[in-house]
Amino acid sequence: MEPSEPTDATHRAGAPTYIADAVVALLVLALGLIVLQGSWKLGSGWTSDGPGAGYFPFYIGIILCFAGVGIFLQALFGKKKNREIFVDREQLGRVLSVLIPALVYVFAVQYVGIYVASAVYIAGFMIVLGKYPPLKSIITALILNALFFAMFEIWFKVPLFKGSLDPTSFLGY
Repeated sequence: MEPSEPTDATHRAGAPTYIADAVVALLVLALGLIVLQGSWKLGSGWTSDGPGAGYFPFYIGIILCFAGVGIFLQALFGKKKNREIFVDREQLGRVLSVLIPALVYVFAVQYVGIYVASAVYIAGFMIVLGKYPPLKSIITALILNALFFAMFEIWFKVPLFKGSLDPTSFLGY
């Protein structure tokens, strides 16, 4: 690369990595505080028969809090700030194209169960992201979930969650 050529980082716009580090550090700190609060309610002290239920989680929460504060201070006030772009618009779009359907899938499992939600999820991904023909995608998703159903419900006799609407109740499981 010639010195006069612009680098790839100059073409990208977005938040620098040190800002993302600081945000994640705050999330780790918040998680630590939640663990501390929960373990305090459980009883984080020493009881007559040994440590309370929240004794060890309390110290894990302290470690998380210290780590969060340390990472935050290092990200914002450290000698070497990582000023590279953490994620640009195109990369964020690709991540969201997977994250948003995954979140919808998690919520759909609550209503239609794991088998129906998984079939729709697999077929949707094959059609939208994989660019497979719809008929091939739907058949593949149905066959795959029929195999999962047979494996878990019939062979292993481990019932998986059917959802509050239970659309597979006609199968008798």
